Amino acid sequence: MQLLAKRDIVVGIDIGSTKVVALVGEIKSEEAVSVIGFGECTSSGLRKGNIVDIDNVAKAIEEAVAKAEQMSGTEIEYAYVGITGSNIASLNNKGVVAVASGDNEISERDVDRVIQASKVISIPPDRKIIHVLPREFIVDGYNGIMDPVGMAGSRLEVEAHIVTGASTTIQNLLKTVERSGIKVAQLVLSSLASSQAVLLPAEKELGAVLVDIGGGTTEIAIYDQGSLCFTSVLPMGGDYITSDIAVGLRTPIANAEQIKKEAGCVLSELVSEADTIEVCGVSGRDTRVVSKKELAKIIEPRAQEILQIVKREIQRSGYKGLLPGGVVLTGGTALLDGMVEMTGEVLELPVRAGVPDQIGGVSDIVKNTAYSTGVGLLLYGSNNESCQRSDEKDSSFNHMFDKVKHWFRDFF
Repeated sequence: MQLLAKRDIVVGIDIGSTKVVALVGEIKSEEAVSVIGFGECTSSGLRKGNIVDIDNVAKAIEEAVAKAEQMSGTEIEYAYVGITGSNIASLNNKGVVAVASGDNEISERDVDRVIQASKVISIPPDRKIIHVLPREFIVDGYNGIMDPVGMAGSRLEVEAHIVTGASTTIQNLLKTVERSGIKVAQLVLSSLASSQAVLLPAEKELGAVLVDIGGGTTEIAIYDQGSLCFTSVLPMGGDYITSDIAVGLRTPIANAEQIKKEAGCVLSELVSEADTIEVCGVSGRDTRVVSKKELAKIIEPRAQEILQIVKREIQRSGYKGLLPGGVVLTGGTALLDGMVEMTGEVLELPVRAGVPDQIGGVSDIVKNTAYSTGVGLLLYGSNNESCQRSDEKDSSFNHMFDKVKHWFRDFF
């Protein structure tokens, strides 16, 4: 199997409660990436975003990666891996430093120092920082600055959004991925990745909320003035609906999941009594006919409950009245008929379905709300790789410039 140059490809692995998705992307430019490999495998080793069976998840990762390798013709060594779960927490914090240079010109080193200063927060010893995401920089009291490098000032501040996770959860995730033979390039908050794939720059600037309803979790990410300002992970998702269907129709969980995907609707008013489905019993042998309206009446209250809790989280964030960009709904559960309409009714905001379409290659495979996180991991990784390349070029240029400067100094 051919191994492409390390910087030519990027790999994302989305480890969900019901499936593992591996995507291979080829970096075309700083802003373009094409999907060249895709692999998916069902998994049952997660509960509410937390790993409960390392071997099960590791095997699912191996199988998904093998499929992606076969399709792309490349060997996967490193991957950007999504992380989620009810253990995720976030807060906003400020860092302040004095500009170090004598001429008061702000350098990359000053930016690194102020970001490090924003990390000085009191968090329990059993938690680790996953992301420090600058929201804005403030130079001598002037705010709203996104890149202060090269500006003149004596005091540099940063407003940062800090995401933390439980140390044990992070360790278990790293151990599981490495057991599958893959090295972790970086852990990425799943809702941050999904935002990369489905939120438009204009929505982030206006103020918008991403709601990603997966199998075991529902993730919320709120953007204001172009930056992430609030994140939350709820320990509930489409699996709750599946469980209700299994109990209500007295059918196995696997069959309930299939029924949900094929015939599920969250608004009973949209379904006719005449529409029916066949449901097998717990034994798997006897079947009976059930109306789709009866199915919708089972799904509807649970979907409303999830969205009501999402609404409370948005209110808790303090940004409820600052979201003219509305709601972007994504994740596998967003595919249910009527979900967009119900979300609009409950959250009292304009809603659209978020489908990842900012990517090339065999993108038809992943143009689905269920793959938003996987595509977002590719985009995040591609941007990160491009930034590293740019930093290396700058470092190389500066080194060459220093050599020329010393040569002139020695010559004259």
